[in-house]
Amino acid sequence: MKKALSLAMAALLALSLTACGNSGSTAPAESSTPAQETAAPAESVEASTEASSSEAASDTADAGNAALKIAIVSSPSGVDDGSFNEDNYNGILSFIEKNPSSTVTPVKEPTGDTAAAVQAVADIVADYDAIVCCGFQFAGIAQIAQDNPNVKFILVDAFPADPEGVEESIEVENIYAMQFKEQESGFFAGMAAAYETKSNKVAVVNGIAYPSNVNYQYGFECGVKYVNETEGKSVELVELPSYAGTDVHGENVGGNYVGSFADEATGKVVGNALIDEGVDIMFVAAGASGNGVITAAKEAEGVYIIGCDVDQYDDGANGDANVILTSGLKVMSINVDRALTTIADGSFKGGNVTLGADTDSTGYVKESGRCQLSADTITKIDAAYEKVKAGEIVPAANFNGITPDDFKAE
Repeated sequence: MKKALSLAMAALLALSLTACGNSGSTAPAESSTPAQETAAPAESVEASTEASSSEAASDTADAGNAALKIAIVSSPSGVDDGSFNEDNYNGILSFIEKNPSSTVTPVKEPTGDTAAAVQAVADIVADYDAIVCCGFQFAGIAQIAQDNPNVKFILVDAFPADPEGVEESIEVENIYAMQFKEQESGFFAGMAAAYETKSNKVAVVNGIAYPSNVNYQYGFECGVKYVNETEGKSVELVELPSYAGTDVHGENVGGNYVGSFADEATGKVVGNALIDEGVDIMFVAAGASGNGVITAAKEAEGVYIIGCDVDQYDDGANGDANVILTSGLKVMSINVDRALTTIADGSFKGGNVTLGADTDSTGYVKESGRCQLSADTITKIDAAYEKVKAGEIVPAANFNGITPDDFKAE
């Protein structure tokens, strides 16, 4: 098991990242228009448009902080994906708004291959003070960081993999690595689906069975189970056996996996197949593939989507109606901003952290005009949210030793 994750990473193709969406809500993500990106094949990475938010700042120190030259490396959907990458990018833009002498260059590695993703970082490392790496496919940057101790790295959705393959992950002094308790956001999404379904059939659709996606799936399943057990309901979780997922340790995790984060056509096929099974609410954590699921819902009657990572309400517009019921939130933007601030003020410390509701890093959308949940549903999810925040409810996750079958409502 020690070498398993490192070996699995090398074998997997990361066609993109988790989730979907636009802007946050319970813990809001920042919003801004992304800059043009440089496509960055593994063998050639060139810096592109730098986004600096103030011309007048050139003669002024930024609140006592050092000006940073920042790169954000993503693959392959880029920083304008309206989702995972964009939320990370918005965190950088938020930092630059407060530190206008700093700049950012988006770099896109278009293949999604894990080795190419790491090479993309290696190709630019000498040119930047800070590099934000978006996604599980960048876990292999540990050696690059160790070879470049003056560069600070922010790694999102992964911990650094051990270059020697002895341990699954290691801590590196100049990498601040953040993972999230996606199972918490998935739990709130599952509760929302179970309370609001009319057909009593719900489902979760994912991209690739990376740990973050499996966390969303397991959390969703626990949320449905929680409502069934506490409310005496019998909501069914629908899975299509031909789309079951296999996680990074080779375990069959079930669910409904498109097999890519960038395949809208297959996303729509999966969405339509679930609708044909009677599903009327789908939680979608599938990147651009999720757009196909949303399209399937728009073309159906009475079918709703729960967005993922960020507030996807705008994506659900369908004439005068909207197919987005709510969105489960994973708030990268706030945490990227916080990490960059520590780099600028000299208080940066590397390490691996797992963020959840207790730091406002997970949640769900409940604001009027941005969701379609009933007031009663919101009240009940809020009550459960406080229990999750306090550690009284612990949803299952890919590697926390709890499975959805083990989970019991307290």
